Amino acid sequence: MAKILVVEDDRDIRDLIRMVLEMGGHKLHEAVTGEDGLAQAKLLRPDAILMDLSLAGKIDGLESTRRPRSDSTFDQTPIIALTAHAMRGDHERSLRAGCDEHWTKPIINLDLFKEMVERVVAEGRPGAGDALRSATGATED
Repeated sequence: MAKILVVEDDRDIRDLIRMVLEMGGHKLHEAVTGEDGLAQAKLLRPDAILMDLSLAGKIDGLESTRRPRSDSTFDQTPIIALTAHAMRGDHERSLRAGCDEHWTKPIINLDLFKEMVERVVAEGRPGAGDALRSATGATED
């Protein structure tokens, strides 16, 4: 069972993620803004973070990913980008910010999504500079 922080401003998406991952025995914590996500990450020390890249508020998801990456406490914490941005360059932009995976919304294949999250949690964070795969089939630019 993993402790997973979901930073997502869309209630329906949070509910879907909660349903899928809690059925797998994982403990989920939720944040709606980047600011709250950063505060909860420091408090909870999650096993993984699912980060919406288009968060409303003062801190978007890219910045909410960069900040923990500058803190050695989160060196081993995988961060998975959740985004509707699927244009050329979006995948690479999320990886440059510090994400370890990039999942394009909407989440259609729930089983594949659950398997990807569980794989990332089990494997932990790859070393910096490793070639990273996109669970959605996107290729790096």
